[in-house]
Amino acid sequence: MRRYGLYDTTRGLTTVAAVGTAGVLLWAATLVGQRSDGRFWAEMAIVAGAGIVVAISQVVGGWTKGLRLRISLGTLALALVPVLIVVWWIMMASQPAHGWYQGTFETWSRHAGLVGLVHDLALWHGVLAFGFGLVLGMSFDTVPADAPEAAPATGNLTAEEPVTAERREIDTPAGQPHEVTVGPHRD
Repeated sequence: MRRYGLYDTTRGLTTVAAVGTAGVLLWAATLVGQRSDGRFWAEMAIVAGAGIVVAISQVVGGWTKGLRLRISLGTLALALVPVLIVVWWIMMASQPAHGWYQGTFETWSRHAGLVGLVHDLALWHGVLAFGFGLVLGMSFDTVPADAPEAAPATGNLTAEEPVTAERREIDTPAGQPHEVTVGPHRD
């Protein structure tokens, strides 16, 4: 069985550092306050930054394994865009001090029958901003440095599999179970 001691330690330290950094960012956001539109949006940007820090901490673990960073277009299209629209709509409709286009979004929400939902979710501005930052950070991924962007789908192992470099098939006589060696190859 393969041991992941150093990897687990690195991931654990990266996670605790990210959570600590996110905590400091959340504390800093409380110092900004929401007394004006500009302060409201600054505070929400800092809270979203905390979410990004937590998500990116898991990507940093891939960098420590020699992987390269990439942006997941599927995550951007299927997750980030809908989250951005919903969070932006709620924040625009409920920003303090009658901010930028607030009346327009309130009217649209009322006509769509969503004013109650928007009001209820708006009570959680910080959670929405943090979640948006988290989804944005999850749009980043790591892949093996030598992997092509799109590997052909074949019956063989592809470069997209994270442990391909660690696998080596062993030829076995008929009737014997098929074995796979995990870890460094030993002659």
